[in-house]
Amino acid sequence: MNKTDTRFSATRRLILQGAGAVALVGLGNIAFVNGAFAAANDKYPEDAFKQKTEADTIKTLYGKTAEASDKVKLDAPEIAENGAVVPVSVTTTLADVTSISFLVSENPVVLVASYGIPAGTVPSVANRIKMAKTSNIVVVVEAGGKLYSATKEVKVTVGGCGG
Repeated sequence: MNKTDTRFSATRRLILQGAGAVALVGLGNIAFVNGAFAAANDKYPEDAFKQKTEADTIKTLYGKTAEASDKVKLDAPEIAENGAVVPVSVTTTLADVTSISFLVSENPVVLVASYGIPAGTVPSVANRIKMAKTSNIVVVVEAGGKLYSATKEVKVTVGGCGG
């Protein structure tokens, strides 16, 4: 290799590194602004995580009760070999979904997760949750100002919440 080739690859390398750094800074600013905006507008449901029953949790989160609906599809295994990682997902055909929450009635903390669903987003959430023991999983979907739910019992063979 001669000096010209070495300079060219060093210059090319610097240009690529600089372009990459500029792209990352731009993405970081977008993520920071969007994250800060979401964090500033979302209120952590601290009181809901303190409730001990499904009914109290739903009342604290939403201020009303949920009705069972066949338009809410909860997918969870019938038997979970390990309660530490139970795959669950929910989809719905309801319009104007604004939130989806997962509850496990026999867990030390009933509320497992609650998601705000932005307008125009497909209302579908999947997660892996912890379950202390065999219990009902309840999913609550808020759509059009009303609450809808679906329930499924999951048998846990090895508890994931200290069981």
